Amino acid sequence: MHRTGPRAGQAGKGLSFTAMPTRIAPMLATPTSRLPADDAAWGYEFKWDGVRAIVYVDGGKARAMSRNDKDITATYPELQAMAESIGKRKMVLDGELVALDTAGRPSFGVLQSRMHVTSPAAIARLADQTPVTFLAFDLLHLDRRSLLDLPYAERRQRLEGLDLAGDSWQTPPSFTGHGEAVWQASKEQQLEGIVLKRLKSTYIPGSRSTDWLKLKNQLMQEVVIAGWKPGAGSRQGAIGSLLLGVNGDDGGLVYVGNVGTGFTDAALKMLAADLAPLTCDEPPFAEPIPRSHARDAHWVTPSLVGEVRFSEWTRDGRLRHPAWRGLRPDKTPEEVRRES
Repeated sequence: MHRTGPRAGQAGKGLSFTAMPTRIAPMLATPTSRLPADDAAWGYEFKWDGVRAIVYVDGGKARAMSRNDKDITATYPELQAMAESIGKRKMVLDGELVALDTAGRPSFGVLQSRMHVTSPAAIARLADQTPVTFLAFDLLHLDRRSLLDLPYAERRQRLEGLDLAGDSWQTPPSFTGHGEAVWQASKEQQLEGIVLKRLKSTYIPGSRSTDWLKLKNQLMQEVVIAGWKPGAGSRQGAIGSLLLGVNGDDGGLVYVGNVGTGFTDAALKMLAADLAPLTCDEPPFAEPIPRSHARDAHWVTPSLVGEVRFSEWTRDGRLRHPAWRGLRPDKTPEEVRRES
């Protein structure tokens, strides 16, 4: 495997001067189940199990926006240290905010404790207890130049030339070709998978392009919470399972099953608090669901998005053996579709 090499300070022929942008919607990857045949035409990155963020650095100050346009700057004060280290330069970085588990791997479960906090005192405490690292994998704007129209390979060279590295920020590796080896390495390190980016591809804000692909080691699906069922035994008086949906081709919410495993006690308490004000009388699904699944259900307005890990899709369009991973406040219900 050959990592792309840095070429710092290139002038960038044909790049015009432009003001610092206030918003760039992140480019999205299309799911795939196989590596491309034209291996040498692609760059490969590890897929990081965290929260996507576009970070605007301007004169030593950072502003971070989530995928669904929420300002998350205050939630992650670690970004300010990065901005201060950059100094007077202006740049827009695309990357992932991650928290590490005890084995040193990015863990979405660990990150959950940082994602829903708004109290400044709690944020400061959690930043010390559960530190977060920003992994910058793309450079979209530098000083007075937009880099969106440059090919991915050149954007990466410019990014690596900045040598962004600190206690809470890093530039993760990108590999040219050798996709099979990168994929196998992601499995050995028990990472989420890999992201494939065509070397000649430009950055198209807000687009889900086939120039970017994602190959996961586990099946995961974003879901909309449509209701919940009471628990029994040790969960008596609490949530036992969540009823889940995804948007169908016609835009209506389609039932895909329920999930009752993968929850911590803290997660169940947080879910109960989040769902309580969303109670409604009727199921939000476009079509009736099986009576056995609807029995004793408490319906909610479908406004919260979560994520599950599962083994496969059944013939009738249900998730087999789903396990809860956590809420996704960085996603909107309208975005949730079944991933192929």
